[in-house]
Amino acid sequence: MELKSQDISHNQSIPAVHTCDGKDISPQLSWSGAPEGTKSFALTCIDPDAPMGDFIHWLVYDIPVSVTDFSRGGHLPAGAKRSGE
Repeated sequence: MELKSQDISHNQSIPAVHTCDGKDISPQLSWSGAPEGTKSFALTCIDPDAPMGDFIHWLVYDIPVSVTDFSRGGHLPAGAKRSGE
């Protein structure tokens, strides 16, 4: 599988607009190449540089297999859930 973003560059810091230091807007994400038989997707954002070790910023799961992207600042697709819901 391949995950891409128009907002985040490989091995670079996440732009402030997508953090609590900015407007906390979710970045654009898209993916392709799901294995045959995939039933749903899950995405997580983990910060390995947090002062107390790995910090999970968010987790989205039950993303329908028909969904292959999130728009910048967009809403979750129908059926998808965030951790804590």
